[in-house]
Amino acid sequence: MADCIDSHFGTGEGKILGIPGHPEIENALARLYDATHEQKYLDLAKYFITQRGKDPEFFNKQNKADGADRNFFPGLDTIGNAYYFADKPVTEQTEPHGHAVRVLYFCTGLAHVARLTHDKELMDSANRLWKDIVKKQMYVTGNVGQTTTGEAFTYDYDLPNDTDYGETCASVAMVFFAKQMMETRMSGQYGDIIEKELFNGALSGIALDGKHYFYVNPLEADPRASHGNPGKNHINTRRSSWFACACCPSNITRLLASIDKYMYEVNDDVILSHQFIANDTTFKNGVEVNQESNFPWSGDIKFTITNQNKEDFKFGIRIPSWSRNKYDVKVNGDSVDPELQDGIIYILVSDSEMTITLSLDMDTKLVRANTKVKDDMNKVAIQRGPVVYCAEEADNKAPLWDYRLDDKPQMDYKYEKSLLDGVGVIETSDAKMAQEDGDELYYTDDISWKPAKMTFIPYYAWANRSEGQMRVWQDINR
Repeated sequence: MADCIDSHFGTGEGKILGIPGHPEIENALARLYDATHEQKYLDLAKYFITQRGKDPEFFNKQNKADGADRNFFPGLDTIGNAYYFADKPVTEQTEPHGHAVRVLYFCTGLAHVARLTHDKELMDSANRLWKDIVKKQMYVTGNVGQTTTGEAFTYDYDLPNDTDYGETCASVAMVFFAKQMMETRMSGQYGDIIEKELFNGALSGIALDGKHYFYVNPLEADPRASHGNPGKNHINTRRSSWFACACCPSNITRLLASIDKYMYEVNDDVILSHQFIANDTTFKNGVEVNQESNFPWSGDIKFTITNQNKEDFKFGIRIPSWSRNKYDVKVNGDSVDPELQDGIIYILVSDSEMTITLSLDMDTKLVRANTKVKDDMNKVAIQRGPVVYCAEEADNKAPLWDYRLDDKPQMDYKYEKSLLDGVGVIETSDAKMAQEDGDELYYTDDISWKPAKMTFIPYYAWANRSEGQMRVWQDINR
């Protein structure tokens, strides 16, 4: 199939100067090159990457030639070829726009091809797009793609919670993109995003029974709004067993089934452990690593390294961004303080056996958004370790918007083995709930508040009990 495509597409005589509407082949061809080392596959992958946007009218011309209306998402005619991320060449793109999954699959192939070809201009483009997504268009849970119209990115700092699309496939694609960026440069920021998706944004896309799925992952939900407001009817408050467009179920399940590919990175004399998932791994050089942990509920991780050949190498450990101000490392029981380099510590291994223990900061933290994010002003999200929490109606009397936290609430954590297949729960008594008003719509007097208790569960576990409201961002009295 790749040979067939190569014979028909490209810049050569008689070939089609075409590009895919939904980028995926760029990544597939780069991976095929990794497996075969046949240059033509890498050349074709680079062609699709660099050709995109050179003719901004390509898809309009193609639709006209086909004599068909391919505008299957209503309203996309107002977006044009920007929707396909084909309005200009990638080297001129400064931010993601259009269909979120298409952009991220394209970025995955972009980073892969840039690395294989040592193309600095393409890698600069990958870095530029990565930075804008992570710094300006990503929800606290890792979800991306803000609008249901075209399942698309919108603009910087536009992060509405109750209409957030946050497609499961987009969160999975962020893992793909981060993986390719990590293979180019070992940096803690990429492992941070993989972790954020694995424990939040992507994981929420599958139910605890493994048989039901979310296509859309909002940060605020209300069954009445989903049923009564056409602008919010894409927000489901129960996961579905399948979808007519079944990309999300297959994407999240294949990610979970291939989790081993996202735990370590190997480069020359470095083995980097960037995800904390208990495992036994044997590397090609004969090194064996055993990781013991109860992450994400516990921040205590133990590595036992067996180096039978006594070959010197560096063992890297990512220090998560949420713990960089507080962590402890011991080697064979002795405290050490290795330099933190781009979010990673490195320890030289030369002995036949070594143990490394890492203790991370598992204090509950209140997270606020940049003041440019209008939807989260005077609100906080609750995070412990990598896990983002939410309030759910199953634990808190509705309506959830009637609550507000005190300025500096005391948060108490406990692990509930029998709840939601075993989860860490956070509770606080430092909250207030609005007294219910009468039947008038508007008032001139202040709201009356009464003491209240709030319970929070991991975001990924919501909608696994009774149907009800959910909120990630909580109002706070500041």
